[in-house]
Amino acid sequence: MNITDLKAQNLILLEVISGSRAFGLATETSDTDIKGVFYLPKDKFYGLHYIPQISNASNDIVYYEIGRFTELLLKNNPNIIEVLASAPECILYQHPLMQQFSLKQFLSKQIQQTFINYACSQIKKAKGLNKKINNPVDSKRKTVFDFCHIIDQQHTYPLNNWLQQRQWQQHQCGLANIPHATDLYALYYDENGNKGYRGIMQHENANDICLSSISPTDPFIAYLSFNRNGYSTYCREYKSYWQWVEKRNEQRYLTNSQSGQDYDTKNMMHTIRLLQVALEIISHGTVTNKRPNRQELLDIKHGKFSYTENLHKVDSLLSQITEASKTSSLPEEPATAEVMRTLINIRQTLYNNHQTGSTPFTGNQPD
Repeated sequence: MNITDLKAQNLILLEVISGSRAFGLATETSDTDIKGVFYLPKDKFYGLHYIPQISNASNDIVYYEIGRFTELLLKNNPNIIEVLASAPECILYQHPLMQQFSLKQFLSKQIQQTFINYACSQIKKAKGLNKKINNPVDSKRKTVFDFCHIIDQQHTYPLNNWLQQRQWQQHQCGLANIPHATDLYALYYDENGNKGYRGIMQHENANDICLSSISPTDPFIAYLSFNRNGYSTYCREYKSYWQWVEKRNEQRYLTNSQSGQDYDTKNMMHTIRLLQVALEIISHGTVTNKRPNRQELLDIKHGKFSYTENLHKVDSLLSQITEASKTSSLPEEPATAEVMRTLINIRQTLYNNHQTGSTPFTGNQPD
């Protein structure tokens, strides 16, 4: 199933504007994110292939099956709590049955842990971008050669340099294992090219060195050390970096680069926003998606604070949340039994409407 199927079969129960536009943090370059809720037809729900969510290719439009939506609400998932707490102006469509759900059923002291965990993951993402921004990986991929060194008497030399100094060709070299010496090899050279050596690597893009059959009478030249772990690490970092380049949001990348900060400023903005929302929930039992401190949050996004300054903000919010939780009137856990009755009632009503042939929806369907 896809989004077109959901709309064609009238399966959507809720559709809201989410993300920066819901938070009051949209700028000229902001996308419009959509989140929503759908229900599976009875035959699919009871079948073998439950579908928990459906999204578009860019993942900026996501619909959750009502069972999955409820499950995430009971876990106090920040993104899903925000969907249920959508302001009226952000609700594009709402089936009357969805009004049976209320925030009061879900908000609990679990918020403290789930929001903090989510915020901490944003901090990790924010700092993780530092390495990619400040340590770009050259587009020309290194080879096995770049991780090989020659041990000649008491000195080591990069393999390429060592071969060039002797005007030797790698394909005329032969390597043999040295017992009990990991990634250390004996190197031999065939000046006439008639001994059948296979070279150090078979082709330029090879991911390993190559061994040859060596005659006991062939003269030993030197030892070759292959930094296999270093090469493997480089390959992972090369792949990760260029996949990031291919998929990165260029506007977001430029914002981070131009701000001169060594972290992902947008992730840090959302870290602080999440913690502010958590403090509001713990203290007052309410959720306000549209933030009253738009300028402060945009200043964070635009890199006007150092990473250390933002961490001080985070630490202050964490302390306030911890203190507020001591006197919070929120229950320890969501009203799970009540929520399950509501979910079952909604699903039964929807399926009964289909069986009787009555129209399951009133009001306008989302386009």
